[in-house]
Amino acid sequence: MIIVTGGAGFIGSAMIWKLNEEGIDDIIVVDELGTTEKWKNLVNLDYVDYLHKGVFLQMICEDRVPYSVDAVIHMGACSSTTERDADYLMENNCRYSRMLAEWALKRDIRFIYASSAATYGDGSSGFSDDDEVSKALKPINMYGYSKQLFDLWVLRNELEGKIAGIKFFNVFGPNECHKGEMRSVVHKSFGQIQSEGRVRLFKSYREEYGDGEQKRDFIYIKDCVEVLWWLIQKRDVTGIFNLGTGNARTWNDLVQAVFQALEKQADVEYIEMPESIRNQYQYFTEAKMEKLRAQGCDIAFRTLEDAIHDYVVNYLIEGERTL
Repeated sequence: MIIVTGGAGFIGSAMIWKLNEEGIDDIIVVDELGTTEKWKNLVNLDYVDYLHKGVFLQMICEDRVPYSVDAVIHMGACSSTTERDADYLMENNCRYSRMLAEWALKRDIRFIYASSAATYGDGSSGFSDDDEVSKALKPINMYGYSKQLFDLWVLRNELEGKIAGIKFFNVFGPNECHKGEMRSVVHKSFGQIQSEGRVRLFKSYREEYGDGEQKRDFIYIKDCVEVLWWLIQKRDVTGIFNLGTGNARTWNDLVQAVFQALEKQADVEYIEMPESIRNQYQYFTEAKMEKLRAQGCDIAFRTLEDAIHDYVVNYLIEGERTL
């Protein structure tokens, strides 16, 4: 049995799709559906049962999980970088993760969890996933801090040799529609082009970056779940690892690829960035991938153009088709 928390969310549901592709359906989905549209991500997937995250946590606390569990893929978290309720993030992203990890470790269950590139803050400390670097990072939003706190708990308790954490960079692809304003710029750009024929990007407020020339490490969801599947199989691979392509690309590159996938001429308007986020805005992210590669992970990642073409042509044009 494999438990996937956040199993109806973006990365979690994609992971279940990958497991199904590998012939595995002995899966428990843990999430909180509420009134969101996340349930649509589950429609095409095969799994044994769904549990509300609160019910699952209670089962853990009372030591009455009725399954023989081989692995926990812990993707469940509030992933909004603009969430202001710090107590909620502490409870949901940090404390829940600790309790789940402790439960899994006591039972020798493979535990893989989602950290985030948001832990790198403004990027002034670089993007190395070396443990000593990780200990000194200063996130600039509460979401990043909640992820950092769990990473620090892992390192403080010397658990990096027992579990695997993934610092996801800018992930995009099918199954993200429910994320609202937190969905990728690929998804937003597609909608803008379809409705208005143009894309709006934030202006730059740093001389060293032109408008739209801010850079991110964009990685396709299908490549992410290949790495997670590899980690499930490689139980001896432990530690906290970056997951990006290792190749930063500009926002201009990204929207150009969307226009190309739609066979349309690019039309970009640069708009003012809200003052409320200017001091928290990352102008550059790029995953250092040497640590994961050194463990033998030789998965080849798609180019930005190939990934966006697959996403736009095979999913978005088809009407938000899910995996």
